[in-house]
Amino acid sequence: MNAINFDAAVIAALSTFFVAYFIVALAICVVVYVAMWKVFEKAGKPGWACLIPFYNMYCLFDMAFGNGLFFLLLFVPCANIVFIIMLYFKLASAFGQGVGFGFGLLFLSPIFMLILGFGKAEYIGPQ
Repeated sequence: MNAINFDAAVIAALSTFFVAYFIVALAICVVVYVAMWKVFEKAGKPGWACLIPFYNMYCLFDMAFGNGLFFLLLFVPCANIVFIIMLYFKLASAFGQGVGFGFGLLFLSPIFMLILGFGKAEYIGPQ
């Protein structure tokens, strides 16, 4: 009888933890999508484009490189890592930011997307 109560308590605790984790993760996702919406609008793209899976990458590559078809290079194994890194640095450059901001986008993307979306950075186009 004691083992049954212990198992129920563990399941209840884990369930509570996972529900709380899910709520926090969902809130972070919503905030990041709002920031991306603002980044897209600053670049003259429709804000809703950040919600469409492949179209959002097309728009990001269009903002950063000037040609959205470069996103097709993400389907090349191993090269996709290099092109994602290049995307972050070119995106920082397209908004008038430096290399440090590019590293911020690379390693702390949600935070720096918030800074890019709600900050004073203006879209100047591909460099």
